[in-house]
Amino acid sequence: MQRGRRAGRGSVVVHLGRGTAVNPKVGFVVGRTVGGSVVRHRVQRRLRHLMRSRLAALPAGALVVVRALPAAADASSAALSDDLDAALRRLLGTAAGRAKVSGTAPVLPAVDSTAAGRAATSSGSRS
Repeated sequence: MQRGRRAGRGSVVVHLGRGTAVNPKVGFVVGRTVGGSVVRHRVQRRLRHLMRSRLAALPAGALVVVRALPAAADASSAALSDDLDAALRRLLGTAAGRAKVSGTAPVLPAVDSTAAGRAATSSGSRS
């Protein structure tokens, strides 16, 4: 990100910028220094799961990039959660951001798994 703020903790660096969208957007960067492809994908899945419950704490239109550091490969989910919360609290700097982010943010609504929901979201056939 060329503009915005950055906060780093033991296993992650979080970048926060402003966008024009209504909902916040989150992206992940997990480079080869973290480990092999299996390790990188595991770290990305864990970070995605942790960020899902924190979306409600982000301001509207926020652009967030979470960059995993090599220490993320060996970090427990609790340690990743603590690092992510600390970085977000530092970046947000609001009353909502200073609260324990992981315990107060609501979980996103469940995805519609009915045939109508799958038909509405699918964009063609897969090979």
